[in-house]
Amino acid sequence: MTVICWFRRVLRLDDHPALVAAAAQGAVVPLVILNPDEARRHPASAQRQAMSLPLLDAALRRRGSRLILRRGRPAEVLEEIARQTGATAIHASEGFPFAADTGLAEAARRGGATLHLHPLADLVPRASVLTGTGGVYKVFSPFWKALRRTQVAEPLAAPALSAPDAWPDSDGLDWPEARAEINRGWEVMAHCIRAGEDQAHARLDEFLDGPLPDYKVHRDHPWRPRATSGLADALAVGEISARRIWARCQPALRDGRPGVEHFLSELAWREFARDLLYAFPDLPHSCWRPEWQEFPWRPDTPEAEAWRRGQTGVAMVDAGMREMFATGQMHNRVRMITASYLCKHLLTDWKVGVDWFAYCLTDWDAASNAMNWQWVAGCGPDASPYFRVFNPDGQGDRFDPKGRYRDHWMAQDGAGAQAFAQAAPRSWRIDLARPVTPSLTLAEGRDRALAAYRGFRS
Repeated sequence: MTVICWFRRVLRLDDHPALVAAAAQGAVVPLVILNPDEARRHPASAQRQAMSLPLLDAALRRRGSRLILRRGRPAEVLEEIARQTGATAIHASEGFPFAADTGLAEAARRGGATLHLHPLADLVPRASVLTGTGGVYKVFSPFWKALRRTQVAEPLAAPALSAPDAWPDSDGLDWPEARAEINRGWEVMAHCIRAGEDQAHARLDEFLDGPLPDYKVHRDHPWRPRATSGLADALAVGEISARRIWARCQPALRDGRPGVEHFLSELAWREFARDLLYAFPDLPHSCWRPEWQEFPWRPDTPEAEAWRRGQTGVAMVDAGMREMFATGQMHNRVRMITASYLCKHLLTDWKVGVDWFAYCLTDWDAASNAMNWQWVAGCGPDASPYFRVFNPDGQGDRFDPKGRYRDHWMAQDGAGAQAFAQAAPRSWRIDLARPVTPSLTLAEGRDRALAAYRGFRS
């Protein structure tokens, strides 16, 4: 029997429930679908996936298998390849958000196959950690306490694979739509990516053997190169599972090693976001607190465009935006600073930020992106209070006291600034020697935001 395993943002062999199920059923055709629409909406994430594909193919070939690439809309591809291979079953992970699963089973059936969707290898299945009244948690602290009492399943070992009698055609290990969308930035970003399942496990080893004890304090310092695990992008594209990270941390947790509890709580924050998106599918598009729908957010404006381009004139904000555009990453503390500036100082709709981060981040995750933006804007679950307005200069002085992070991205001869200028579209006309004057002072922006919030709540 020939079966297809669709590697759906799960670019690994370890702890891959769909692959284990497929291997138990027959000869496996490993499939990745490169959707042009995804490349246009999330090009940095698409590049991150594209750079992992040759490594996944190599790992499969070492097991006597290979990776098949197809370009197109998933439903159309599944119907076509099922018919071409004569596959009777297609195994894949559930989509996330789950609305992405619509129409897939029917398409597989038209091709002669049955679609089997398997839970993602998250710490727990969605909506399995519930309150006493049976609802999802809406505040993180009690969710984390409940999760700590929940048994996390052991990760699954990579299965042995048997090959089909004949291999279908493959479109090749590239994602040209993503390359075209990123254009000048592709090579710049490529230097910042450590792709592949083996690299993800190596990064986890390096973190557990190195920065872990100081993680709780040092994670807030954007100038420190190795203060965190750096695994967000590997998690986002599925090179490593949350369950595998959890399992690897358990010996350190039992030994009471400093830092591990806080690190695992950050992994739990990701689970919290996923439960909320599962329960509230409109989280990326609508205020979680319905009363905030009436808040007079400003739409996309020239000031928001300056924010996107790292041209606000506020060093900590511009440094973060440049880091994200050039590398596909942004330090977590700086994400909060840049988001607060857009939503509060500029009073811009948080969905403008959601869309830009989704476009630029290699670690883009629909749930975390939406919840974190709503948290900063004050309209989401367990949100930052409306009156909390980050002062970017004060945050810089506290977490980048010697200005090393800002100099790297803002100084005319800074290596980061040079990389950003090389990656930015020519139409932006980036001139690192030209100073930018802020459109308003930080004090003016704060006062305007607080006045708007008071008027809204009165």
